[in-house]
Amino acid sequence: VMRRNPFGMDICCRKGSRNPLQELYNPTRLSSTAILHQIRRDQVTDTCRANSVSSRKRRVLTPNDLKHLVVDEDHELIYCYVPKVACTNWKRVMMVLTGRGKYSDPMEIPANEAHVSSNLKTLNQYSIPEINHRLKNYMKFLFVREPFERLVSAYRNKFTQKYNTSFHKRYGTKIVRRQRKNATQEALRKGDDVKFEEFVAYLIDPHTQREEPFNEHWQTVYSLCHPCHIHYDLIGKYETLEEDSNYILQLAGVGNYLKFPTYAKSTRTTDEMTTEFFQNISSEHQTQLYEVYKLDFLMFNYSVPSYLKLE
Repeated sequence: VMRRNPFGMDICCRKGSRNPLQELYNPTRLSSTAILHQIRRDQVTDTCRANSVSSRKRRVLTPNDLKHLVVDEDHELIYCYVPKVACTNWKRVMMVLTGRGKYSDPMEIPANEAHVSSNLKTLNQYSIPEINHRLKNYMKFLFVREPFERLVSAYRNKFTQKYNTSFHKRYGTKIVRRQRKNATQEALRKGDDVKFEEFVAYLIDPHTQREEPFNEHWQTVYSLCHPCHIHYDLIGKYETLEEDSNYILQLAGVGNYLKFPTYAKSTRTTDEMTTEFFQNISSEHQTQLYEVYKLDFLMFNYSVPSYLKLE
C-alpha cells in the first residue's frame, strides 16, 4: 500500500511544472472549496468502509471496469463519466483539453460527436502498468446527481422521446413483454410507450440484474466509476455543476481560457418532476428501488427523498 500523506494522497514523484494534485492537497492553502471536497471524499471512504461487504466484493478491477474513465494525458486528468450528469458537456470539455488546439469552444462540438468513443481515450486502452501509473499520479474526478432525479432524467430521455428507437427496441420491448399484462402486438413490437411504473418494476426485478448489467444510463455511479476501489480526488455535484467544474479546470491550470459551458435547459428534470413520477410507485417498489441505489445515496450524501413512502 502506498504511504499516504495526512491529506490522503501521495504527492511525490510527479513530472511537469504544474501539478493539480499538489494544488488541491496543498496544506498551506486549504481553501473552503478544498475542504468541501475533502468532506465529500471522506463521505465516500466512510460509506465504502461501512458497506465493505457489498461495496468491495473482494474483487480486483479489470480493464473492462475502466471504460468510463476518460484520460487527458496533457493535463494529467482522469474523468469518470456518468450519463445524465452533464456528461455530454464534460466530454466536450475533455475533447478541447485533449484536442491539442483542434477545438477551442466546447459548445462548437456537436453532442453526437462527444459520444463517439474514438474521440476520447479511456483508461481501459492502456497496459496494466500504464493504468496503475495514471491512477496513482493523475487527478481523478467524477460528477454525481441525486440518484432518483438522474433515473427520471434517464427514463424521460430514453423512453418518452420518439427518436430513441434503439432504446425502445432494445429495452422497451423487453420491459413491455415482462411487465405488461395483455400488451398489444404493436407495443410488444415497438416498445415505445413504456410507463415509468413498468421501468421501475423492470429495474427491481431480480431477473433483470441476473441477466446483464444495467445500461449505463441507469447503472449506479458506484458500479460505473468504482469509488470504493479508485480514490477520486474531486467529486463534483450536478447541483453545483458550474462552480465544481470551473474549480477543476482552475486546478488543471486551464481556468483562465476554458470555462465550463453554462446552459439553461428548460427541459431539465427537476426535483418537483421527480416527485411527480414517484407518485404512482407503490411503497413496496419504492423501497426495493431505494435498495438498488442506496449506496449512491449514502456515498454522495443525498438524503432519502421526502416524497418516498418507504416500508
